[in-house]
Amino acid sequence: MYLRYAVWASMAGMFIPVMAVLNARLGRTLGEPLHAAFILFAVGLLATGLASLAFTGRLPSPAALRLVAPINFAGGAIVGFYIFSITLLAPRFGVGNAILFVMTAQIFTSAAIDHFGLFDAAARPMTALRAGGLALLLAGLWISQLSTQTPAR
Repeated sequence: MYLRYAVWASMAGMFIPVMAVLNARLGRTLGEPLHAAFILFAVGLLATGLASLAFTGRLPSPAALRLVAPINFAGGAIVGFYIFSITLLAPRFGVGNAILFVMTAQIFTSAAIDHFGLFDAAARPMTALRAGGLALLLAGLWISQLSTQTPAR
């Protein structure tokens, strides 16, 4: 089971830079990164709606949606900010740089969420080994930036 989840997560991760490049191209074609983000979400809404119907036979009911705490809808705004940001940054900052900084921030934020059990997540206290891994990640980020001081074309 663990291997299947690891492969699935890795595949999802592999698609993030591809999405960044494609959405940056879409933004360039449309002349506006916000429009590209909007189109991406429209396609995503359609795709997930169809998948929901195909795999569960239904969409969420209005009654079920009323039970959701408002804060739990914030994920939509957060992913909207992410998509707009990556669409804007990828052509200016480089796909590699944009994804590398996003990934680093995700890992550090995930470590804080785990350590403190934020948002009702299961608490997984920070260990010295994990802190060492985070330090190595920062060192890798710094090293990767040593050769990227040239502006994008």
